[in-house]
Amino acid sequence: MTASHRGYEVLTIGRVGVDLYPLQAGVALQDVTCFGRFLGGSATNVAVAAARHGRRAAVITRTGDDPFGQFVHSALQELGVDDVFVRSVPALPTPITFCEIFPPDNFPLWFYRFPKAPDLEIYPDELDLDACRAASLFWATVTGLSQQPSREAHYAAWEARGRLPLTVLDLDYRPMFWQDRDEARRQVADALGHVTVAVGNMDEMLTAVNETDPEKAARALLDRGIELAVVKQGPAGVLAMTADEVVRLPPVPVQVLNGLGAGDGFGGALCHGLLAGWPLERLVRFANVAGAIVASRLECSTAMPTTAEVDALMAEVDRG
Repeated sequence: MTASHRGYEVLTIGRVGVDLYPLQAGVALQDVTCFGRFLGGSATNVAVAAARHGRRAAVITRTGDDPFGQFVHSALQELGVDDVFVRSVPALPTPITFCEIFPPDNFPLWFYRFPKAPDLEIYPDELDLDACRAASLFWATVTGLSQQPSREAHYAAWEARGRLPLTVLDLDYRPMFWQDRDEARRQVADALGHVTVAVGNMDEMLTAVNETDPEKAARALLDRGIELAVVKQGPAGVLAMTADEVVRLPPVPVQVLNGLGAGDGFGGALCHGLLAGWPLERLVRFANVAGAIVASRLECSTAMPTTAEVDALMAEVDRG
């Protein structure tokens, strides 16, 4: 691997796939006749979102050796994310995800990741550990810990970084990927010792630290050595906490079309602000607005806003 591939500002590892989303809102999936095809997968979406803010981004993931895998490569290239760490697993198909769209808050998901998703077939000896170590920000998700060899690869990357600043864990708990919540909780407990930033919603906080109160959950994460804990609370807004500061912000009012990509838009914007070294309140405001913009759009990856779009909505919100 050349040195040019080791200077990423944002390097993510984890899920990728193809989202087949209905072009008809409010229609049950069995009655939908038109779908749009989009790049998807949480870790991939975060890399795309960071690239939209001008960050040099790459994703470590796996696809099938099939036309949808080829689509993943072309979409990443078009969206400004380096695909040098994206390889194919010939025996497995590229995952597909369907959803239903019932705004403002009902978006059922169906993951087709059978017999196993290629992105869980990342082996430790395939990693460019120099790139993992050199990345200004390294982003991983809890889903990547659900099976081997992906789990071992995550730990190899974390050990290479040595808990450097801006090593982020998206708590991203998806019940369908786990035997049960207790199994996920055990894996998260171990993983928290390797990262410095943790981000998740309230259900994910229940999995991570067995807390249902936002402030108690954030403090529990800090007690595990996390430097920044971010708790997304949906209609209750967002809470962010460090050892010295607490920021609470209300939700941004938008007309929600599809809330599924909002967390990834939030995450990519969070990456941008962390790399910029912004004060905590500005960091969280920017991420909060970015997530709201994505919630007002249909798809995930291509819905990620530019910095100018986020700044414009922030200014509009400020004007009331």
